Amino acid sequence: MNDTSSSLENASDDIKLAVDLIYLLESNNVDTEIALAALEIVKADFQAKLKKEKSAN
Repeated sequence: MNDTSSSLENASDDIKLAVDLIYLLESNNVDTEIALAALEIVKADFQAKLKKEKSAN
């Protein structure tokens, strides 16, 4: 096992997810501007979800 995979195994879940998302986008040759626009939509969606979850508690 190389140092990179070992480091990733010990990384936090948010880092692991970020690496997976980057791999998914790059391996599917998603245009950079489209990827960034889509990620903004995803971010807004999850921020709204988080706000709703917090207000329910």
